[in-house]
Amino acid sequence: MANVIFIAPPAAGKGVQSELLQTNYKMLHVSTGDLLRQEVATETELGGQIKLLMEQGLLVSDEIVISLLTKKLKQSDLSQGYILDGFPRTIEQAQRLDQLTKEIKAEIDYVFFLSVDKDIALKRALGRVTCSNCGTIYNEYFDTFVTPGVCNKCNSILVKRNDDNEEIFSRRFDEYLTKSKPLIDYYIDKGIFHEIDSSKDIMNAFNQIKNIIDKDITHD
Repeated sequence: MANVIFIAPPAAGKGVQSELLQTNYKMLHVSTGDLLRQEVATETELGGQIKLLMEQGLLVSDEIVISLLTKKLKQSDLSQGYILDGFPRTIEQAQRLDQLTKEIKAEIDYVFFLSVDKDIALKRALGRVTCSNCGTIYNEYFDTFVTPGVCNKCNSILVKRNDDNEEIFSRRFDEYLTKSKPLIDYYIDKGIFHEIDSSKDIMNAFNQIKNIIDKDITHD
């Protein structure tokens, strides 16, 4: 099948697109963040080290991430392909990943960069509200409400995250684009890079991705 990496700035929709690929193609979705949290939950010696680093706000080493990723991919059924979420972030990580995927004969087929207008991404991030009862997620800028501030499904109060603001989001967005430029160039040179316009609706972006994958499947 297809092995995929997503490169995407904040609020570009990487999580949603990963879920859609997983659902439609039965692909394995591997989140390095989840792998780290799962290791912490096992309370192993390594898990303890990771927990300490996270609590101190420090980055987990490439060696640890690659080790966990290697274990996950080698123990999983990759016959339907896989999606890597959150890795790689640097050229060094990409090169280590190349070595691993070549070893397990499951090299990356597609790198999708989700491009999004900064103002739209800002509205997606800062407009997000969640139902305090059923957990349904809405956006104040894009959704219509029967009663303002109330869930359309269960009439419970909608709550908003307060850990982000326009200044913080703008800085994170710009920093991501700057830092990801070398990684983008790396995959362009390998001939597996595809830019996807994710500024429109979710299904528009997914159909762009689906068309690329399905076209190659048809030709195989």
